[in-house]
Amino acid sequence: MQLLSQKIAFPDVSEATFEGLLAVGGDLSSERLIHAYSKGIFPWFEDDEPLLWWSPDPRFVLFPENLKISKSMKQILRKNMFEVTVNKDFKSVIEHCSIAKREGQDGTWITDQMTKAYTKLHQLGYAKSVEVWQNNELVGGLYGVDLGNKVFCGESMFTKVSNASKVGFITFMQNSNYKLIDCQVHTKHLESLGAGSIPRTEFLRFL
Repeated sequence: MQLLSQKIAFPDVSEATFEGLLAVGGDLSSERLIHAYSKGIFPWFEDDEPLLWWSPDPRFVLFPENLKISKSMKQILRKNMFEVTVNKDFKSVIEHCSIAKREGQDGTWITDQMTKAYTKLHQLGYAKSVEVWQNNELVGGLYGVDLGNKVFCGESMFTKVSNASKVGFITFMQNSNYKLIDCQVHTKHLESLGAGSIPRTEFLRFL
């Protein structure tokens, strides 16, 4: 595990620990984040921790052609209960993601500096948000990084109304031309939508 300097560079991902931890330190500048994502690396840490960089193996991903939509979800989609938009309110989406309660987590990894860093990426055109609305209220959404290589690196999602985030995710996938969705690490929620694990070497070929 390497301690990063001011130079925007990372060790080879093969040097990551068994858990996927690759490096410590550096900063969250847009240049470093773009470089990191292009190499299959992402930051993940909490307020009381140093800046940690990860590249897990295997990688949890979703191929759009493997997207699973249950019968009940198809019925919800047909009812048009929600309105889905893209890049309409990135700031609100990331703020809601940062305060969302998650099983097994006491705090949040979406710290103030993470929020500022990804908001800057959004302003530069490298981060996208998906908003889900009901009666003109934001009830769900997600955000992630898009470097223009047909890979969407999902970061986080939230929901205030049952199924809202699923509707946003499915609608976004169905109206995009991505070849791969990077889910980073396993979650039951994304597994239920068709995500699975692939070797890191295979993931890097997509990048």
